[in-house]
Amino acid sequence: MDSFGVEARGLTKRFDSLTAVDDLSFEVKAGEIFGLLGPNGSGKTTTVRLLSCLIAPTEGEAKVAGFDIRRESLKVRESVGVLTENPGIYDRLSATENMEFFAEAYGLNDRVERGTRIKELLEFFDLWERRGDKVGTFSKGMRQKLSIAKAVVHNPEVLFLDEPSSGLDPKAAKDIRDLMERMSRLEKHTILLCTHNLEEAERLCSRVMIIRKGSALASGTIDDLRMKLHGKPVLEVKLEEVNEKFHKAAAKVIGVRSVERGEGSSIIFELDDAEGRTPDVVDALVRSGARVKYVNVHRPSLEDAYLELVEEENA
Repeated sequence: MDSFGVEARGLTKRFDSLTAVDDLSFEVKAGEIFGLLGPNGSGKTTTVRLLSCLIAPTEGEAKVAGFDIRRESLKVRESVGVLTENPGIYDRLSATENMEFFAEAYGLNDRVERGTRIKELLEFFDLWERRGDKVGTFSKGMRQKLSIAKAVVHNPEVLFLDEPSSGLDPKAAKDIRDLMERMSRLEKHTILLCTHNLEEAERLCSRVMIIRKGSALASGTIDDLRMKLHGKPVLEVKLEEVNEKFHKAAAKVIGVRSVERGEGSSIIFELDDAEGRTPDVVDALVRSGARVKYVNVHRPSLEDAYLELVEEENA
């Protein structure tokens, strides 16, 4: 039986006449990185605030780390780490002093245990050599790493990250992505990643939910969304030259649904199983005398699926 870090059912939040979150239902498995995707103002941040018990839902229910957000809000707060757009670290304090402050705030009262955990995290986030430096001297990427470190100092089961790589340069953004993977894999944190960076979500998330105006448009694995909106991947085979007999030979291969001429000397195949049938198609082409230059399986990106969903909703 699956263990869930987050379970939400009919989660709704209204502010007077504005519905910020509208009947959201989803589950995040323990140790999973789950993406909550949507444009600015879609309800991602409000959802995190609901799940971390910073605000109360108007309707619906949710459990985080096994605790009910309505009846066990204190337990939820003890079990989660939150990174918001405002990192909440103190520039005049050193990295160690910041970590000490937040560790004590989270109830890590044993000095030895606290020191061990802080050293472990600062090493994990490659900040140990700068532990005595004031945070005001840190780069934005280093500050973001420290913000995540202080969010997990109490070793929470569930971590909510709101746009963790926003505004970072490519190197710092990659460092943050690598750290998220390590936290999920090595420290077994369940991570709810709120982002409008679709490339980041595609790299990190096992499943995603796309929301707009507080409502879910679609959810599932990246491949689920691709298939739902774009159908199966297609195979492109580039030849030295195209001949009608090559078309006919390849069209006879089991699993080929359609064959059409592509740009230049390429042929486009729609297959029932692009990965499994590609060797058979290439073999049939070579046997018929074709000289193959390259083979490429085209898969729609998450961005394609996302844009199509949002455009459909706007239509």
